[in-house]
Amino acid sequence: MKSLVIGSGFGGIAAALRLKAKGHKVTLVEKQKDLGGRARVFEKNGFKFDAGPTVITAPHLISELFELFNKKSSDYLNITPLNTWYRFLFEDGYQFDYSGDESVMEKQIRKLNASDVEGYKNLVKFTQKIFDKGFTELADVPFDKPTFMLKQIPALLNLKSYKSVYSLVSSYIKNEKLRRMFSMHPLLVGGNPFTTTSIYGLILYLEKKWGIHYSMGGTGKIIEGLEKLMIEEGIEIFKNSEVTKILTNKKGIQSVQINNEKTIDADNVICNADPPGVYEKLVNSKQGPIFKWKQKRMEYSMGLFVYYFGTKKVYDDVAHHTIKFGNKYKEHLDDIFENKVLNDDISYYLHRPSATDNSMSPKDHDCFYVLVPVPNNQSKIDWSRKAEKIKKLVIEKMQKDLLPNLRDNIVEDFYLTPDYFEKELNTKFGSGFSIQPKFSQSAYFRFHNKSEICKGLYFVGAGTHPGAGVPGVLSSAKILDKII
Repeated sequence: MKSLVIGSGFGGIAAALRLKAKGHKVTLVEKQKDLGGRARVFEKNGFKFDAGPTVITAPHLISELFELFNKKSSDYLNITPLNTWYRFLFEDGYQFDYSGDESVMEKQIRKLNASDVEGYKNLVKFTQKIFDKGFTELADVPFDKPTFMLKQIPALLNLKSYKSVYSLVSSYIKNEKLRRMFSMHPLLVGGNPFTTTSIYGLILYLEKKWGIHYSMGGTGKIIEGLEKLMIEEGIEIFKNSEVTKILTNKKGIQSVQINNEKTIDADNVICNADPPGVYEKLVNSKQGPIFKWKQKRMEYSMGLFVYYFGTKKVYDDVAHHTIKFGNKYKEHLDDIFENKVLNDDISYYLHRPSATDNSMSPKDHDCFYVLVPVPNNQSKIDWSRKAEKIKKLVIEKMQKDLLPNLRDNIVEDFYLTPDYFEKELNTKFGSGFSIQPKFSQSAYFRFHNKSEICKGLYFVGAGTHPGAGVPGVLSSAKILDKII
């Protein structure tokens, strides 16, 4: 069986390895000069910047890929747990250290609102129930039949899937700061906490169960270790090779065209690429009216402005992961997701890998990236004009909030806008996480892992079931074991 994988993000690499373990002849094709997709690495003058994923949860899903070949992940990479998972900051200066230490958590919650301690405990218990159903039972099974989806509806309703994550959290927690902190997880997978189905509340418990980890040397070291494994196992890898067409016949998949030139025969094509882009640009299979309607109604995640910078000053008191909330929360999210306009009252996520790993920056320097949710390119924002304005705003905010004299200490910097995601990663509207994780766009209602219109075409990654985030895309590859 010849299987060809398009794209080398976590989903594509995991798919390639799982199919190789099943005895397939596997070829992996990557558009960029390096592997990783959103998990690429940028290196500049001694600074190493992970392009995307920095929060590693459920690390056993990575270890499993090595175990398929009777190898140990520890021989290839070093994943270490973090003590403080996130440091939350608010406009009034309030700081909350979020971790797996329940006594510390409860102490901090009590200071904000004593009655919310019990509410927090009950919230965790309820998210465990969601986790048991949504992740343990359903994350790695295909939702390609409507009957299977219908069977899940009663259980999902019992888990209050009709509620948003924010609404679910608010039913247990009264303090607004706590509500924001415990409902922010959908933003990590491209969703609005006020519209994302409460099923994604399982992320809260997933973190509790396995903790939050960091890969020494950066997330890129995981990609390096997996690439080494693929080479050892005889997976053929083509870089700088863009798939320009997926060729089909009456029986289904026939071959793929590379760089508008050569073709590679394949029995199966697995796309670790945004499904809308594949269906709109690469596949010539006939699309029925229902499928066209499905594509047309899809709502996409927010875009991302990502600013990477290195400093000649070391900011020792800044945590590994910091999430800073602006004054307004719902209003700002409404502007991003619904109104598609920029707002100066930004929230942001700051990643400081050098808090844990001094190999990421030159000696006596510090390494960061800051991620700011922004509208996707449905907004028609001209990023060539607006990006510098956002960069200045972000620097001002960080300088005021937690990085004194930042502007004078930056020695290296660059940024990515939704244009990068649209042009380089081929995502629809430059969305950061493909389609939004609403209930009407989850499970059966997402793009299927097994194509609805073309035999031999499959999908892994953020746009298909179960969704975005490293555990999600790794689980999407596990589904292949059941459908190929």
